[in-house]
Amino acid sequence: MSPVETSAVQGRGELRDQPPPTRSRRTTPRGTLFANELLTTFRRWRTLALLAVLAAVPILVGIAIKIETSDGGGVGGGRGGGGEGPAFISQVTNNGLFLVFTALAATLPFFLPMAIGVIAGDAIAGEANAGTLRYLLVAPAGRTRLLLTKYATVMTFCVVATLVVAISALAVGALLFPLGDLTTISGTQITFAEGLGRAFLIALVVAASLTGVAALGLFVSTLTGSGIAAMATTVGLLITVQILDQIPQLHALQPYFFSHYWLSFADLMREPVYWDELQKNLGLQALYAAVFGSAAWARFTTKDITA
Repeated sequence: MSPVETSAVQGRGELRDQPPPTRSRRTTPRGTLFANELLTTFRRWRTLALLAVLAAVPILVGIAIKIETSDGGGVGGGRGGGGEGPAFISQVTNNGLFLVFTALAATLPFFLPMAIGVIAGDAIAGEANAGTLRYLLVAPAGRTRLLLTKYATVMTFCVVATLVVAISALAVGALLFPLGDLTTISGTQITFAEGLGRAFLIALVVAASLTGVAALGLFVSTLTGSGIAAMATTVGLLITVQILDQIPQLHALQPYFFSHYWLSFADLMREPVYWDELQKNLGLQALYAAVFGSAAWARFTTKDITA
């Protein structure tokens, strides 16, 4: 047998000895793609660290209020109108359930959207940077389905992150302050059970308020192959919009900023509930989701993933 034939036989033998290639669990059955994306996202140390930081914010706020009022003094409240969430601080010492509303108001302007920006910004760009994006796109996981799965995963994180803040605040509020019937912003009394229901509804509204940020982050994620660059850009845009929303000279544009109506969730603690700004907030988030979601789809479906 010639040296060439011997080499060929040895090569075929080595191929037989290698195990058959396995398909990624994240690209196999149609119903498991979303579940595996969730598992992958929530098993990352970065995700767990973000949730830990969010859970720590209500603890710090509750301890600070407890220390401030331990000498018998009160905590000054903010303005009560126009959906100003920080006004809840003055009610925390009377009822620990108000810590839930205070914690959500404290985390919504920065901590919650920052966490969403990190997860959304890394959704596509992180896969491209790791070299796994092309493997996620093998049949039957097409680009549109993968993009929708990524967005659904980010929105699930929105709900989980918001509930982490709410549950942490409820636990701390129950430990440090009394619980009972609530006095709404309008001055009427509601039962503790109804207050819990409104707290859950407020948490859902806060999660829905992050829809626009999630879509924006996903769009940015399709523009680059660097997860860090996508996360930094998303968070940078978030901070920029927050700053612009505070400049009086831009009052004509501010109603169109995705963060403008975020604190309108406080209107759910009125009797009767004020729905005007809540509807504007949810409508604005839906508009941002539609615009940037479409942009992300247009970019991702034409993106060269081999580059």
